Amino acid sequence: MSTTHAGELARGERFEFGANWSRFLSVLDERRIKTAEESLQRMLEVADLGGKSFLDIGSGSGLFSLAARRLGARVHSFDYDPQSVACTRELRRRYFADDADWTIEEGSALDQAYVRALGTFDVVYSWGVLHHTGAMWPALANAALPVAVDGKLFVAIYNDTGTQARRWLWIKRTYNRLPRPLRTPFALAVSAPEESKGLLRALLKGRPLDYVRTWTEYGQSARGMSHWRDIIDWVGGYPYEVAAPEEIFEFYKTRGFTLTKLRCGGVGLGCNEFVFERREAAT
Repeated sequence: MSTTHAGELARGERFEFGANWSRFLSVLDERRIKTAEESLQRMLEVADLGGKSFLDIGSGSGLFSLAARRLGARVHSFDYDPQSVACTRELRRRYFADDADWTIEEGSALDQAYVRALGTFDVVYSWGVLHHTGAMWPALANAALPVAVDGKLFVAIYNDTGTQARRWLWIKRTYNRLPRPLRTPFALAVSAPEESKGLLRALLKGRPLDYVRTWTEYGQSARGMSHWRDIIDWVGGYPYEVAAPEEIFEFYKTRGFTLTKLRCGGVGLGCNEFVFERREAAT
């Protein structure tokens, strides 16, 4: 484990994203992988990625690197968290052992020299990652660097909800500074109100199984993730920054990108999703 990453964990300055994802791999199945593939197809508006190069910035569990590879892309994955790198390598071992078209490295989205050295890609993907770097705007700028002309940039960033987001910043910081035995009870306590609302809504509609399915079908976010792993990832996900949709739009507009697809309605504290296309070469 890198000294910098280990030090941040020890000081309670960073959530163990990789440890969370390593547990998720035990429940990963074909249905979840297919859901991830469909998410990429829908947002990128493609049937497949044959002949395309795909950069996964912050690969996490490795699920979306796997989905891109299964759709035919040549994939380069990297993550700052060594355990996330290990998760991604495990998925490559399971599904694409010794595959020359899937490269996996440890690296930081904040390391501009590293990102530049990767070259350019037809698709650059970073879902729910850059707001966890501790320096979101430089990370967003770096994510633009490897996008080829006419290539696509697919990012998802937490929505700015004002005082509500600031309250969650406190919750996330507190989770990471608690002794380990107290973290799961804390996550259960802070997620209980929202989970109770979901259950109540389902009961009032006379459809309690709708709530049960949020725990069993993992289709709520259409990304193939486990509901419990999502809760821990959300409560513990620190560093934590947010942005309004128009801020992201303007940020990339000034860098020669055109917005081609957007999902931001009704996300609350969740992620707004953006797909941009580069119209001019990076400077």
